[in-house]
Amino acid sequence: MNSEAPGKTDVVVVGSLNLDLSLSVESFPAPGETVFGSDLLRGGGGKGANQAVAAARLGRSVSMVGCVGDDDAGRSLIAGLTAEGISCQHVRQHDDEPTGMAVIEVDGVGENRIVVIAGANAAVGQTDLENAASTIRDAAVVLAQFEVPVETINSLAAMDRSGLLVINPAPAVAGVDLARVDVVVPNRGELAMLTSSPVANSVSEVAAQAAQIAADGCAVVVTLGSDGAIVLDAGDSSFEHIRPHDVDVVDTTAAGDAFCGGLVDRLCSGGNIVDAAHWGNTVAALATTKRGAQDSLPQRPSVEGFTRSATD
Repeated sequence: MNSEAPGKTDVVVVGSLNLDLSLSVESFPAPGETVFGSDLLRGGGGKGANQAVAAARLGRSVSMVGCVGDDDAGRSLIAGLTAEGISCQHVRQHDDEPTGMAVIEVDGVGENRIVVIAGANAAVGQTDLENAASTIRDAAVVLAQFEVPVETINSLAAMDRSGLLVINPAPAVAGVDLARVDVVVPNRGELAMLTSSPVANSVSEVAAQAAQIAADGCAVVVTLGSDGAIVLDAGDSSFEHIRPHDVDVVDTTAAGDAFCGGLVDRLCSGGNIVDAAHWGNTVAALATTKRGAQDSLPQRPSVEGFTRSATD
């Protein structure tokens, strides 16, 4: 558990907070089909909050910038993050918008489908950034996603800061300005959107698309699910392929968020982008072995133990 240290925070997350409703199905229903579900779970979610929890459980001091409704769900989410040691000083309670919500279906092999209702997340804007300006400026890493308005993220990129800016462009949207971003972490589909290209299948095709972004001075880490990840440093056309871990997958929800939390944890320690991606890959693998979003995010001792056992 960590609380925000006076003067400086390791990681500032600008992003979404959602109430997650997650249920299990044997297979996803076809249009017009009714299927039985089971194991309804209710808990904290949102890409921003998930990534904040992932970093906090790895030992980082974390501050969250976002917006929830002035409702029971919002108060519950703030309480949950606070219990993880995350500063919620810059989480605003909106009077007129409800807390965001996500409905998640998880099938028999652990794949998921997610529908998000933005709610108060859509209200995160310039005022929220200005209120958190000093915290953002002094952080070692600032991490953001696209479950808040892309205009807000573009404004964030233009702010003064002393640390790295890492963007997870999820869900994929148009109008992204990567000119002042240090690291971008898309999946295949998001990379295709960023490069105005078809979704690539092979690792080499993904790398060729990622090289378009790296050429402009931004490091790129593409998460590939069961194919692992690839990494290109800024200005580099060569890539490193990080192989996936062999684990028993239960639920892939928040695996990408776990990856981002691990990545920024290692970047805070001054690790290079390849080492950071290897660590993120391990954190993500462990997250797939448990149900839920934040419930699945591992603590540092578990990740270190898994890493030792994998190299023995």
